[in-house]
Amino acid sequence: MEDVPDNAPEHCPGTQSEEAGKSSSCQGCPNQKICASGATTAPDPAIAEIGAKMSTVKHKILVLSGKGGVGKSTFSAHLAHALASDSTKEVALLDVDICGPSIPRIMGLEGEQVHQSGSGWSPVYVDDNLAVMSIGFLLSSPDDAVIWRGPKKNGMIKQFLRDVDWGDLDYLIVDTPPGTSDEHLSLVQYLSSTHVDGAVIITTPQEVSLQDVRKEIRFCQKVKLPIIGVVENMSGFVCPTCKNTSQIFPPTTGGAERMCADLDLPLLGKVPLDPRIARCCDEGKSFLNEVPDSPAAKVYQNIVQSIQDYCSNRVTEEQSST
Repeated sequence: MEDVPDNAPEHCPGTQSEEAGKSSSCQGCPNQKICASGATTAPDPAIAEIGAKMSTVKHKILVLSGKGGVGKSTFSAHLAHALASDSTKEVALLDVDICGPSIPRIMGLEGEQVHQSGSGWSPVYVDDNLAVMSIGFLLSSPDDAVIWRGPKKNGMIKQFLRDVDWGDLDYLIVDTPPGTSDEHLSLVQYLSSTHVDGAVIITTPQEVSLQDVRKEIRFCQKVKLPIIGVVENMSGFVCPTCKNTSQIFPPTTGGAERMCADLDLPLLGKVPLDPRIARCCDEGKSFLNEVPDSPAAKVYQNIVQSIQDYCSNRVTEEQSST
């Protein structure tokens, strides 16, 4: 449950509930007095602080998926690499997958440490214009398990948004865990005072993935988070020898294309399965730089261009409405 303190009783209604401090389950709880006073329902002051911190970030893009293992972190990393390939743009990648931080490995930054400065935590840089932050940099070993309850995860996300010295950015890409739980609710809440361009939703062609992705789309609609579009990963395998395409994960219900048509959402692209993508991620290299002429790289480039166009159009629309 959201906003439940670590030391709360089993049936705690949550600090934001109207029943906070008043229900029978609150009896004997050390937080009862402060909850009953109504202080816990006041707006979190961190929201305004994060709004001020994020005012120097032009575009904020969340990468979401209801399903794990669909290539969300891979897409986030390659989106960041592609945007940063323009040396005039400042790009950052934030990994809020607290329990499964894979971004340090994918970006070739395993073993790097975060440093504290007078202006906050300093992110780790891949290039002069590409910064990365992840809880993976705070662990003593990549094999360490992060066994945290919701409130502690939320606190870490708050720190990432408020206490990291991001500087002036053109793009902030946020890689999220699968699902629609604490981390996602916290992100939307903490970024509520800022301008978020929208979410890119990642899926694979099979129905078992699409089913969870539809839940993610409903989540975005419910919290009024704009959807930039959908990317279908692992969309067929193009043989490097004969160039024929094989369906490794058959789209039995029409895949992302049918889902997007039904839900009136843009399909940004269908990225074919390429073993070299996984190898580049394991080696901490950019697939777009290593194999720029591959079919998958060309699809990625078209997707990134669509996202850039979307962000530019939103800026134009906002300027014309003011």
